[in-house]
Formats: sequence, C-alpha cells, structure tokens
Amino acid sequence: MPGIDECLSEAMALPGARGAAIVDWTSGLALGSVGDSPNGDHEATAAETAEVARSAAEYGAFAPATPAPAPAGPGPAPLTPDSAAVVPDLAAVRGELPVEDLMVTTRAGFHLIRFVETTFDSSVFLYLWLDRRTGNLALARMRLRDLSERLVLV
Repeated sequence: MPGIDECLSEAMALPGARGAAIVDWTSGLALGSVGDSPNGDHEATAAETAEVARSAAEYGAFAPATPAPAPAGPGPAPLTPDSAAVVPDLAAVRGELPVEDLMVTTRAGFHLIRFVETTFDSSVFLYLWLDRRTGNLALARMRLRDLSERLVLV
C-alpha cells in the first residue's frame, strides 16, 4: 500500500501528468506535492483546489437531500410544505462523501480531484494536473480511483 510519496510518484507516471498533490481539503494544505503547479505555487494550488473540493462536497447541488419517510401508523400522514421533513441522503448518513471525483477541463489541461475515504475524517483528496494534448483523462481517472483506495496515511 503506497504512502504519500509513492502515491504521488505513481500519479506522475501517468501519460501527460504535469503535477500532483495530496491535499487536506478542510485546511487547504498540501500533504505532499510533485511536478509543476498550474500557477507556479504548490501551496496556492492546494488552497485553490481545496476551495473547489469543499464547494462540491458541501453544497446541496452535489449532495441532494431526500424526503423523510412517512411516519408509521394507521395511514400515511399527508405531507404539506410545512411538514415535509428533509433528511440527508444515505451516503451522508453513513459519513461517506457524496462526491467521488471532480474534473475541470481548461484549454491547456485537465484537473482531477479524487476524494480519499479514510477511517478518520475523509478530508483528503488527490489532485492531478494533466496536459490536454498528451494526457488520457479516462485512464487518469481510473488510476486515481485505484490510488485513492490503496493510499495509506499515517
């Protein structure tokens, strides 16, 4: 099982990889980074990508709520706008992140963010910057999923 350095090395072995990082999305700090950074500053890139990750993981558009089940009893109680309770979806109840990964495409590259589920707080993601001409987005997404499942954080 790879640690941070090995994980980043494997990410950089992907065709078209320009830079990679492992970021704590609650603080915006890079736990490790390698290669180039789109803006020339790995710490700024970590903070900026963490903002995008937080938005996707916390906003209702990406984590929709579902209506609460009707109470048990002799008959279903009619739902009115005032009585329609809302509960988080099943993934949120289990503590899982509602988003698996994010992809942002620009004219020059692809930016991938893959959330890493951990036993503690799942506040880490893998970030990969790919060259648009030489990178393979589908392959990168599959490899990041594999890396995120094998990554060991100590």
